[in-house]
Amino acid sequence: MSNLTIDGQDVSGDLLTFSKGLVQILSYTGQEETAARFIAEKMNDLGYDEVRIDRYGNVVGRVGGGEKVILFDSHTDTVVVTDAGEWSLPPFSGAIQDGYLWGRGAVDMKSGLAASVYAAAIAKSQVLLDGKTVYVTCTVAEEDCDGEGLKAALVENLLHPDYAVICEPSANLISTGHKGKAQIIIQTQGVSAHGSAPEKGVNAVYEMAEIIQRIEQTNLALSQQPGKHGTLVLAQISSTAVSLNAVPSACEVYLDRRLVVGESEQTIQDEMARITAGKNATWKLDILQRKTWTGADITYNPLATAWEISLEHPLAQAFIAACSETYGQPPQRFEYWDFSTNAIATVRQGIPTIGFGPGEHKLAHMRDEKCAVDQILEACEVYTRVIGAI
Repeated sequence: MSNLTIDGQDVSGDLLTFSKGLVQILSYTGQEETAARFIAEKMNDLGYDEVRIDRYGNVVGRVGGGEKVILFDSHTDTVVVTDAGEWSLPPFSGAIQDGYLWGRGAVDMKSGLAASVYAAAIAKSQVLLDGKTVYVTCTVAEEDCDGEGLKAALVENLLHPDYAVICEPSANLISTGHKGKAQIIIQTQGVSAHGSAPEKGVNAVYEMAEIIQRIEQTNLALSQQPGKHGTLVLAQISSTAVSLNAVPSACEVYLDRRLVVGESEQTIQDEMARITAGKNATWKLDILQRKTWTGADITYNPLATAWEISLEHPLAQAFIAACSETYGQPPQRFEYWDFSTNAIATVRQGIPTIGFGPGEHKLAHMRDEKCAVDQILEACEVYTRVIGAI
């Protein structure tokens, strides 16, 4: 008999139906309202003790009222689909075929979201909440502003859990952390002149040329460090000139910098100082301003350090025990995400955090995104057991 029961009834099929329904809802960043209301309705149907949608558009559900608090977070938004005609199955079909749930968001990350929503309700039904409170947050704007939607939910709803679980895809491997990230703009300044008299100007692109070489050399040096290492990628370049017959007066490059444990904001400051030294150049973080679907403003500061939880931590031990029970053997390997997640928000508040979710993360943001149905059910089982064990 399945362990996924509420009031003695197997809810595996209901969980998959909910997952399918989520994928069928278009919920691009800033357009999550329909998904949020669908989730809130499901939480109420499942008997959550409290359900609300906050002013940012985050769904916050609660079961239990004990002193020990555990949070499960997923984001409701997805990246856009620009190639719908090239998908094997329509991207919002939510089709279940060949053992997979297909569609945009199936991996990133509506399957994990659905599993956490059901896990809390199952834990309540199976009387696993003694002395515990479980919050399930379904947050906005992660794709553009990772961490900011969850940070807003924590602040707005006065939440400071003892433990946090980020339900991003990990193929149901325990993820012990993720790399940090900085998004950086470097600008060089020149002097405009007519193209027929370039000696009268200063070409901002030429000023940037050596900087680009330094960027490449910096990334090469990072790649040669032992173990986990950071990366630095020049992602975009542009220039400004008054016409096609003029010396460019400005040039700009956009950098994606991934950080490992031990690298800090000071690391970035020192690195950018070396890269721009001796050049008529400035650098800055690419601060973003966004509005959520409710019209609330959020500001994204794209600098977050890496984090990693010890396998000896009680939260990690609870996951190891839950996975061992679900799969019949202890975990053979662990995940460490190369990408950043909403864990930025919980780690900054000093909340012990771990990652675990269904789906192969390499399929996120891709055509023919799909998540194994078995992993959705197993993730829900693991979450439920963690609630009981923590």
